[in-house]
Amino acid sequence: MELRDIEIFLTLAEELHFRRTAERLHLSQARVSQSIRQQERRLGGALFERSTRAVTLTPLGQRLRDDLSPCYAQIRAALDRAAAAARGCCGTVRLGAMGALPSELGWLIETYHARYPECRVEFLEFHFSDPFGKLRTGEADVQLMWMPVQEPGLRCGPVVLTEGRVLAVAEDSSLALRSSVSMEDLAGQTVPDPGPRVPGAWFQAMCPNRTPSGEPIYAGPQARTFHEVLALVAAGRIVCPLNGHVPRYYSYPGVALLPIHDAPLTEWALVLPESAPAPHTQAFIDTANELGARRIEGHPADWAGR
Repeated sequence: MELRDIEIFLTLAEELHFRRTAERLHLSQARVSQSIRQQERRLGGALFERSTRAVTLTPLGQRLRDDLSPCYAQIRAALDRAAAAARGCCGTVRLGAMGALPSELGWLIETYHARYPECRVEFLEFHFSDPFGKLRTGEADVQLMWMPVQEPGLRCGPVVLTEGRVLAVAEDSSLALRSSVSMEDLAGQTVPDPGPRVPGAWFQAMCPNRTPSGEPIYAGPQARTFHEVLALVAAGRIVCPLNGHVPRYYSYPGVALLPIHDAPLTEWALVLPESAPAPHTQAFIDTANELGARRIEGHPADWAGR
C-alpha cells in the first residue's frame, strides 16, 4: 500500500464522506474511490459500508484504521523532520504574548518541538497599550493577539485559542453581587483608555464604546498595563471586560470577576508581518494551522477573585 493510499484511507475513515475526502486531499472523487477499491481488493475484504445515506467503517476498516493511524503519524513526523533538516529549518521563534497566555500553548509548543527538534520558541511579553511595537521593530517574529487585527503591513495567521469573557468590577459595587452580567450592564459604565498607540477598532473588540443596543460606554483614566487596570477597578474608577482565562491566573484585592454570559467569543490568532517569514517561523505557523484552535476551558466555581 502506497503512502498516498494510506492517507486517502485514513482521511476517508475520519470524514466518512467521499466528496469531503477528495476536497481535503485536493483529489478527484474518482481517485479516492479507485484507491479504496484497490485496497479492498488487495486485502480481500470491504473497508467501508456504502449506502445512499452514509459511509461507515466495517470491522476490518476499523481495525486497519486503528493499526495504521499511529504508524502514519510517525512516518509524517519523520518526513517533516527530514524536510526541515533539508531546508535548514532551525532557529528560535520569538513569540509575543500577553500575561499568562503562554501557559495555554503547551500543546502547540510540544508538537512543534517534536516535529522540529532543532527549533525553539521564546516568549516575549507585550502590553495592550503597545500591541504592535515588537512586531514592527522585528523584536517579535509573531504575536498571539485577540481578533480582529487590521493593521497595515501585518497579516493574521491561524486562530489557536478561543475563550469567553469576564467583567472586572470593584468588590463593593452592586454588580459584584451578581453571578453573571450582560454586555448591556456596561451601559453608562467607564472602561479604561488604553492610550494613543492602540488602534481603536482593536481595543473596542474587547472594551466597546457602546453596548449591543447602542447605549454609551465611557472611556476613563488611562491604563498601560494589566495591573494598572486592576488597580483602577479596585478603586471603583472603572470596570473592564477581560478574557476568561484571567480568573485562573490572577486575583487582586478588591476586584470581582464575573462571567459575561452574552459576550462574543474571543479568538486569539497568530499575527505576523506580511513579508515571508523565516523557515522555522513558517513551520510554527504551519503546525498551528494543522492542529487547529483549542478552547480555553473554565468553570465559574473554579475561578478565583470572586
